[in-house]
Amino acid sequence: MTGDADPQSTKWRPRSAMVLAAGLGKRMRPLTDHRPKPLISVAGIPLIDRGLDQLAAANIDRAVVNVHYLAALIETHLAARRKPEILISDERQALLETGGGMAKALPLLGDEPFVLLNSDSFWQDVGEPSLQSLIDRWDDVRMDILLLLADPVTSIGFDGAGDFHLDAAGRLSRRSDDRQTAWVYTGVAIVHPRCFADAPDGAFSFNLQFDAAISRGRLFGQVLDGTWYHVGTPAAISEAEAALAARAT
Repeated sequence: MTGDADPQSTKWRPRSAMVLAAGLGKRMRPLTDHRPKPLISVAGIPLIDRGLDQLAAANIDRAVVNVHYLAALIETHLAARRKPEILISDERQALLETGGGMAKALPLLGDEPFVLLNSDSFWQDVGEPSLQSLIDRWDDVRMDILLLLADPVTSIGFDGAGDFHLDAAGRLSRRSDDRQTAWVYTGVAIVHPRCFADAPDGAFSFNLQFDAAISRGRLFGQVLDGTWYHVGTPAAISEAEAALAARAT
């Protein structure tokens, strides 16, 4: 893989990102009755802009955003952005879920690894920018997917169990019922398009690619140095805003 060279460095960097923004936002109702979830604001900033600002800071050239529910509102909002360049993957006719949405967008994303962001969460860094750290960690020889992980105990707005166990080499396995210590997937990742070589048609979950990568020993993780905010319900907005205000003082 050659990738793109940053003008300031010989290191590979991704040119493209996928931002998942097509969901119905059912758990966020009634706020999403007339507004798509990616346009819900937390502390005055729409969720989708928080992610796009992180991409711009990492010098990623273009973001492919998939749309379905109230798609025109998202398109109108994104038309004002200049960086990164926005490309729309239109799912108005059928919602394709996380995996199907990415598979449909591959012609826009290109054949190099790309950054993946969910539009219903965001993070705050403590040390080095986590997205840049994830990019620096990418190893095309060993990895098909590299996930950014967070501690579920210290995450804001998340009350579930973790998703994955992380071994000493950074490889991931699914959380088992008899072990409680596990890391939660933040919705941020680097993904190689080869993951979709045998993907089914239509709608499917990205979990299929997780499981396939685990079976090959090619699903890796890196732990976030900072705080992850999961904004899944109206109550989570207040929780996130309170935590942001506390950290600003």
